[in-house]
Amino acid sequence: MPRITIQNLFNKTVETNDSYRPLLFQLQVHHQDWMHACGGKGRCTTCKFRVVQGAEQISPHTTAEIRYQQMGELASDERLACQAVVSGEITIAVPDPYKLPHLNYSD
Repeated sequence: MPRITIQNLFNKTVETNDSYRPLLFQLQVHHQDWMHACGGKGRCTTCKFRVVQGAEQISPHTTAEIRYQQMGELASDERLACQAVVSGEITIAVPDPYKLPHLNYSD
């Protein structure tokens, strides 16, 4: 069962039994605001997150993620929330440039 802990949102945890839809969908279902300028279509990098723990619990990189890595816009420890599908327990963090102004972050 996917369990997503957002480290810099005071370790907020989202649990779901849906391991077929992207992380962004899981966050939205649980009413967690997350930046996504292109509507979750893999056309930008605004929904990126940093993987703190559990990278092996995330689906392989998609074509969009590989393209952004090659362009230098996605670091090796970053993924796109609209593309990554979680199958187990992970800990993530919101990168500073993608923090939403109306949320309080713990770092």
